[in-house]
Amino acid sequence: MTARNLAAAALLAAALAGCARSEGDRAAAAEAAVVSANEAAREAQAAADAGASSGLLAPPAPSAPPPPGAPVSAPEGTFLAYEHQARVRLPGAQIPAHIAAVRDACQQARFGDCAILDISQRGEPFPGGQIILRTAPAGVEALLRLAGEGGEIASRSTRAEDLAQQVADNRLTQARLENEHARLLEYQRRPDLKVADLLTISQRLADIEGSLQFARQAAAQQRHRIDTQRLTIDFEAVRAERSRSEIGKALADTGGIFSASLAMVIRVAAGLLPVAILAGVALGLLRWWWRRRRRA
Repeated sequence: MTARNLAAAALLAAALAGCARSEGDRAAAAEAAVVSANEAAREAQAAADAGASSGLLAPPAPSAPPPPGAPVSAPEGTFLAYEHQARVRLPGAQIPAHIAAVRDACQQARFGDCAILDISQRGEPFPGGQIILRTAPAGVEALLRLAGEGGEIASRSTRAEDLAQQVADNRLTQARLENEHARLLEYQRRPDLKVADLLTISQRLADIEGSLQFARQAAAQQRHRIDTQRLTIDFEAVRAERSRSEIGKALADTGGIFSASLAMVIRVAAGLLPVAILAGVALGLLRWWWRRRRRA
């Protein structure tokens, strides 16, 4: 029975109760209305329980998966330094323009903080190049799209180095140095301190401050490696252009190979000529000696 039918039955029972003429009829009708309403409520509850037990109620919607191409970043509470390696194939004539586009986007911080670490470029017969940079996590995918525009990303890989132990050791070192620095400062304020002790404490304070500065610089470098990601993009020409370049280079090297081979033959002949002359002289002397012996 549906909810609409149940409500209609309840209204009908109430109408019958109102239309009864006698007080007894009105009481009977009211009691019938209450009974009908209770039955309707029980049936509605039973229908709801049956629907829930049979799986008619919709399960909660699953959480949406992360969008494709989302930047890779370290989870909260971890200390991971990510490095990305990608190889991009392009027509050889477009490689210099793409390297320049990635360089300009990095220098202008178009996709977040970015710093160029190294750039190299090759011309004919094997055009290509490489750019190494460190950028914010959100800039990795954007720079790769810019580098591969008009070509293809032939391969890419991602690795992460866990710096948790290094970070923990550095924090422990800083805490130890800061505690020692504070204790020495308190001891330095004593009025009965001797001059020799004061000089020793001052020297030790200077050493601690130097060590603290070094530890803080190391912590800043670790934080920078965690907050940014290293990206290496290798540019290479498409395979057809590489094949033509290899054939052209082989043809261009033909003259050099022939000249080198001829020069090698000449060198071998020049090296063997004295040996041949000496062998001929020795053979002539041997024949002369043999003939003389036969005559004797």
